[in-house]
Amino acid sequence: MRAAVAERVRTVVAELGYVPNQAARSLVTRRNNAVAVVVTEPQNRLFVDPYFDCHLRGIRQELVQQGAQPVLLFIEEPDDYPRVGNFLGGGHVDGALLFSLRADDPLPGMVEQMGLPAVFGGRPVIGSGHRSHGYTYVDADNRGGAREAVRYLTSRGRRHIGSITGPLNQASAIDRLEGYRDVLPDAPPRLIAEGDFTLQGGADAMTLLLDRCPDLDAVFVASDLMASGALRVLRERGRSVPADVAVVGFDDLAPIAEATSPPLTTVHQDIEGMGRLMARVLFNRAPEKSPSGDSGHSLSSMVTPTRLVVRASA
Repeated sequence: MRAAVAERVRTVVAELGYVPNQAARSLVTRRNNAVAVVVTEPQNRLFVDPYFDCHLRGIRQELVQQGAQPVLLFIEEPDDYPRVGNFLGGGHVDGALLFSLRADDPLPGMVEQMGLPAVFGGRPVIGSGHRSHGYTYVDADNRGGAREAVRYLTSRGRRHIGSITGPLNQASAIDRLEGYRDVLPDAPPRLIAEGDFTLQGGADAMTLLLDRCPDLDAVFVASDLMASGALRVLRERGRSVPADVAVVGFDDLAPIAEATSPPLTTVHQDIEGMGRLMARVLFNRAPEKSPSGDSGHSLSSMVTPTRLVVRASA
């Protein structure tokens, strides 16, 4: 987050003067039958990125079984924080599911101060002013999945393996880059290009890698959508996949992975299942008393397994 934007966020959050949320109690006896789903992404991302559609589908399925309705809230600009914060703190919902957070996002601290039950989609990147142990999240084994993908590429004899990361202010992108570095700790910086989890971001990063490293023979891409953009650039540059450059993605989103040319080798994560699990964890977060008399949480954070799905691109 740019310094000026971060300062504006801190200002508007400080102006809110949060008080404990009246709905912060056991969801077993909830009042509103409504759960906020807060997405810190532009609304148009939901229409072009099947990741969000899949995640939201899982959330909705579980909420319907629980007799609750999702209330979808977007944060696109710093000035959206007061609006969303006032809604969350106004007793309109019984809990919140939050995902796509960036480093030092104020949302974790906001919901903690309200006392609003919340589950995060992905490990939040917490700043120095927050107690990270207090947040409950559902995530995939991003680092392990990336490690498996890069090991597969090395096992196929690839020697110049690049990485297209997601935005490095998000935990999933950080963890996937760390998985790449676990296998290739000596990879030079020129083999790593940062993307933004969009098709165009993947295309731009692939262009940069090819310009820097003409002998590139493989690339691990931190999302299927970015991998689709990377494949487009490789075709335009006359590089055969996988003969010249092998490509491995991350997500295993069928509308992308099975439709690319060639079909994409990728790391599978159960995105819809994680959405269901987020909602399920939220409804099991009834406060319970610890021996010291403090309120605790009945469930801890959960990390779901990943696996490599081999198709024709690598």
